[in-house]
Amino acid sequence: MTTSKKVFTIIAILLLIVIAAVCYYRYFFIFGEGVKAGELNYVVKKGYFFKTYEGKLIQSGIKSRQTGTLQNNEFIFSIANDEIANKMMQNSGKFYELHYKEYKNTLPWRGFSVYVVDSILTTKDLTQQ
Repeated sequence: MTTSKKVFTIIAILLLIVIAAVCYYRYFFIFGEGVKAGELNYVVKKGYFFKTYEGKLIQSGIKSRQTGTLQNNEFIFSIANDEIANKMMQNSGKFYELHYKEYKNTLPWRGFSVYVVDSILTTKDLTQQ
């Protein structure tokens, strides 16, 4: 191999490594994890090509986005698998504690939200609180 081919090969390999690292960081790196609790508002399955489960949790308390207005805290999320989504669909309106992972960006097959629920910690009837 000539020197120019070696240099080109090294640059191409380094460029591929950098592109792979940036893609991993933007789409697969777990930026944060946590638990959110509240009343399950809805869970729906939607999407054009990739059908994903999306949901909304209404958290207790109020939050003001603009001065002089009141609004519920809402946690909008995607759901990791069918089993969790089906369990939540059957128990809509109950109080949930959900474990989630936060990513930097979304992927079409993972859902519309950067917050992806991967497990249900507890479920309670609202009358039992």
